[in-house]
Amino acid sequence: MYEEVLDQLPYKSSFRFVDTILSLDENGVVGEYTLQPDAFFYEDHFPGNPVTPGVILTEIMAQIGVVVLGVYLLMKEPSSTGENIIPLLTSSQVDFYKMVLPGEKLKVVSKKQYFRFNKLKCTIEMVNEKNETVAGGIFSGMMVNNNPL
Repeated sequence: MYEEVLDQLPYKSSFRFVDTILSLDENGVVGEYTLQPDAFFYEDHFPGNPVTPGVILTEIMAQIGVVVLGVYLLMKEPSSTGENIIPLLTSSQVDFYKMVLPGEKLKVVSKKQYFRFNKLKCTIEMVNEKNETVAGGIFSGMMVNNNPL
């Protein structure tokens, strides 16, 4: 089932920030992503002393915590295949606690607050390999089906 969900993600190549889904059910998701040291965003952020941009950490949390869970929830609905889903992040409140460097493996834990009318709201925490919280917050997003009529 996890591979089916990963196959439905609308991200490809350098902008897919989900490596593995560790657990997934109607109440939440746990997934991992390892930051590649040669990722495009490290070249200029910051030369000689690369640090992962907060917007990338936010994207990782959104992809694992909202999009993966949202696609899964839509796939469970009898009238939906989960295909052609366009996720729209509608709001996020994020706090950053630790610097994240190239090569770090991150785990994202997302807990559903609610899912109704294709709007998903989750509490999300990101931890490093030492199980230290590096970022967390509340995310909301809409799952829009882009099937042609």
